[in-house]
Amino acid sequence: MSNIKDKVVVITGASSGIGEAAAKELASKGAKLVLAARREDRLKKLQEEIQKDGAQAIYKVTDVTSHEQMEELAEIALKEFGKIDVLVNNAGVMPHSFLYKKKVDDWNKMIDVNIKGVLYGIAAVLPAMREQKSGHIISVSSVAGHVVGAGSTVYAGTKHAVRAISEGLRKEEAGNNIRSTIISPGAVATELTNSITDMDLKPGIDKIYEGAIAADSIARAIAFAIEQPADVAINEMIIRPTSQDR
Repeated sequence: MSNIKDKVVVITGASSGIGEAAAKELASKGAKLVLAARREDRLKKLQEEIQKDGAQAIYKVTDVTSHEQMEELAEIALKEFGKIDVLVNNAGVMPHSFLYKKKVDDWNKMIDVNIKGVLYGIAAVLPAMREQKSGHIISVSSVAGHVVGAGSTVYAGTKHAVRAISEGLRKEEAGNNIRSTIISPGAVATELTNSITDMDLKPGIDKIYEGAIAADSIARAIAFAIEQPADVAINEMIIRPTSQDR
């Protein structure tokens, strides 16, 4: 029997890429899903696909940069399913640029989505998890949360922050049986590179992503972390394409 079956899993950034792949993987193992993203057409299509295969899924159009909307997301999950077992903090953006270009709007977007979005997600689900004395918060960081490259400075800063927040969460909530997992992907075939606005950088990044692995690979890692017994916590995984050397 899978430890995933009947768990209520909230996934942000569920409309594409890793979030979509994770939703399908977890649905196949019997999870009850709460899907969140900004694109309702994609969410509705994903919900229909999951339900067609016999699994349960609801969705809510959600902007992770809004504390209020994230609170509402958690409330809907609790109203529909009565609990929240897992949060997958997956939403993220990656508009790489060199600092001297002063792309301040891009910096702010990364801080709002990649850091505040994670914090708002944790804040939204933590009260319910503390009350039920169980839970699991999975946050998607990046290889950039371990290695800083020229042009990825601010992005890497946000992903280092995700790791720090997740580790702090682990230490604060271990006594409440709440698990914390950091997933740090390398190049994965998603829409993430579409957010790059610095065209001096994009060709080099596109080259790295020629060897990108499928989002399913990260989805399987997420499922692996969730399906462990309650007394086992997978705290961190780095997952690169075999050919990626940085």
